[in-house]
Amino acid sequence: MHVKIIETALIVPSTPPFNDDHVLSLSHLDNDPNLRVSFRYVRAYHNTNPSAPSSNPRHVISAALSAALVHYYPLASTLRRRPDHRLELFCSNGQGVPLIFASSDATLDSVSYLDDPAADFVEQLVPDPNLDEAMVDPCVLQVTVFECGGFPLGAAINHALCDGMGATQFFNAVAELARGATRVSVEPVWDRAGLLGPRDPPRIGAPVVHECLSLERGFSPYGQAKMVGPVARECFHVRDESLERFKSELLEQSGLSFTTFEALGAFIWRAKIKALKLPSNEKVTFAYSINVRKLVSPPLPAGHWGNGCVAMYVKLSAEDLTEKPIWAVAERIKKSKSNTTDEYVRSGITAGKEVSGFTYWRHLRHSTVDFGWGGPVTVLPLSRNLLGSVEPCFFLPPSSSAREGKKDGFRVLVNLRQSAMSAFREEMEKFSCHEFGLP
Repeated sequence: MHVKIIETALIVPSTPPFNDDHVLSLSHLDNDPNLRVSFRYVRAYHNTNPSAPSSNPRHVISAALSAALVHYYPLASTLRRRPDHRLELFCSNGQGVPLIFASSDATLDSVSYLDDPAADFVEQLVPDPNLDEAMVDPCVLQVTVFECGGFPLGAAINHALCDGMGATQFFNAVAELARGATRVSVEPVWDRAGLLGPRDPPRIGAPVVHECLSLERGFSPYGQAKMVGPVARECFHVRDESLERFKSELLEQSGLSFTTFEALGAFIWRAKIKALKLPSNEKVTFAYSINVRKLVSPPLPAGHWGNGCVAMYVKLSAEDLTEKPIWAVAERIKKSKSNTTDEYVRSGITAGKEVSGFTYWRHLRHSTVDFGWGGPVTVLPLSRNLLGSVEPCFFLPPSSSAREGKKDGFRVLVNLRQSAMSAFREEMEKFSCHEFGLP
């Protein structure tokens, strides 16, 4: 299986979106140090009639992207650092988004529709800019046409510009135009600094801060990658039956009802820490993001496509996490959500060390990103740096819809040190057998 790069085209807006060079300010959330990374992921699409001229993904996506950039031209702009270390966007006519065109001698079926995240092959389908390259080109895309006519669309987007929901809004605009729409249904709104500016003067007042967070000056959220060593990536299928039985047993023990994210997140967090065999007094952190678009005052407008989520944290010792009842851990996750206030959102916060990042991709409406071939058969994130964690965990839609009998439950993609993955896999097998480790 080989990927051959054919060329890279610079896709510019179809009509100039402005007259004069200018600078755009980013929001306080956009400037979170945890977001100075590119989030990378791939969507795979079927193409049942690749010989039709109107079904050429290279032409369709190029034209639609060019039209969408009239509205989303900041994605074609250049990030730069100000003297105060905050980021801003420099916008000039003639800037564009690099779109890489590639081909592969594989078929989607031969690579299991990209359901296997451990395969090195998938890394060739998504651009991987370094930090400096991601400042010059904050959005880079890649279309790789497979032998079967199907194609993955890989994306690397600088997280400082948008979160998953904002990126999906952009891709939905491209998809609408690809399907023949003459205008985007949701007009994007910028005004980042005005909508989500920091407090003046800056202060941190949220009650969660002193209990849970590390605010070490100069701490690099992803600098621990070298200490962690090689990280493996693996997907686990969680069946509906197992999940519902687990949640039912937690309810019976605690009298509390937990969401899927709270319950399964607690189990996976504990399983990861048990597999890592950390010292009992080691402080470990559960990090996740929560959408605050409707929680801030005033609420963000529908077209806001910047970062609209904040990171929340639960911190325990490794001993407490592995010895407490799982329902008590799930309860801590549930209660942490109440700390999300307008004041918390406008505070400056980072997570610290030994962070397990969790993100819920099941609500990002990936299936709506239809360029004319139907929704993606697979969505696979490849980011390893997220939420201050170098070992993030993603809750994903079910396995590829291209095959029958795979719609039960959903997938959990786990990044974990290679040395601990075998032990973690055993914990997940226990979950599948309904051995939840409950007293």
